[in-house]
Amino acid sequence: MGIDPHLTWNLAHDLSEVLEYHFMVNALVAGSVVAVMAGLLGWFMVLRRETFAGHTLSMMAFPGASGAALIGVPATWGYFVFCVAGGLAIGRFSGRRGRSWSEQSAMIGAVQALALGLGFLFVSLYGGVLGDLDNLLFGTFLGISDGQVLTLLVVAAASAAALAVVGRPLLFASVDADVASARGVPTRALGIVFLVGLGLAVAATSQITGVL
Repeated sequence: MGIDPHLTWNLAHDLSEVLEYHFMVNALVAGSVVAVMAGLLGWFMVLRRETFAGHTLSMMAFPGASGAALIGVPATWGYFVFCVAGGLAIGRFSGRRGRSWSEQSAMIGAVQALALGLGFLFVSLYGGVLGDLDNLLFGTFLGISDGQVLTLLVVAAASAAALAVVGRPLLFASVDADVASARGVPTRALGIVFLVGLGLAVAATSQITGVL
């Protein structure tokens, strides 16, 4: 007869008991990967004053998942397609030079409103009940699959590699876009690349943390 796991004063023993459960290993690995990736991309997101864009990209997971259910493909495809499309749209329409912050915020808000509208439209057309709706909205750390962990690792490695390549000009463009542009830095292209990378990271992370 087995003994139920319980907490003790022996931290090494408690940790070894926790790691005996595969779902806990996946949760710890996924949480660690998300923490590192969010730290890297989130720092640039705050520096570039694009937190509203990051919030909007997380909302893109809702129409992505509901649209995937509507056409009968895995929800992961919908996450990545819509989050990347959202990054491209925000970068294309709000990243033009000469736009004020209020105009850029309005553009991002329009993308968010369109995403939510499409999400509700897809749910209405689907007509059924979306499976694991609570997980879609609020996420879960206790049901992370090996495939999701692998996807997170790939996206995090790609994000870190991309930042290693474009980090310096991206930092220059983030601090002073006008001077960077005058020095020949492709500020708009860098902005779009960053938003697409942010969209990929959000798509991989939203499967665990949820849309909300």
